[in-house]
Amino acid sequence: MSSESTEVWTGWYRDRRGAEAIAITVAMGGREVRTRIRGMEYEGPSFAALGAAESGEALSGCVLEWDLPLPVALDGSVEQATLSCLLALGERGADGRPERVDLNLTLHFGGAAYESGIAGGGFDEALGRIRRQLPEGADFGRRVLESA
Repeated sequence: MSSESTEVWTGWYRDRRGAEAIAITVAMGGREVRTRIRGMEYEGPSFAALGAAESGEALSGCVLEWDLPLPVALDGSVEQATLSCLLALGERGADGRPERVDLNLTLHFGGAAYESGIAGGGFDEALGRIRRQLPEGADFGRRVLESA
């Protein structure tokens, strides 16, 4: 992927072995997510579907946290806001995928925090919950991770 077609956010990875800083790369349009954890590359079509690039083994039993800048348009002006993301992936189930995928988003905008509550890993659903809480006439100033 070229740097012109991607966004990169920094965050944290945590599991039983500890925590480490990570960089998350998302292709514009949200069609591919990548990160490197403890020297191993992970990629997938969404955060909830990250798997080891070499083996395809699903990422599980961990928590990923990251923030991303997100402009919010209100009354003809655009203000910078921050979307804080917390993704908890349960232990690997019999099918090899995490038994649970919990996503919580919090938008920090205009001195308030708008929370999605826990969604089953669906970024669009979580963003929709936040969008419905925003002041009348407010909306995201750009698309965010289409279906990531």
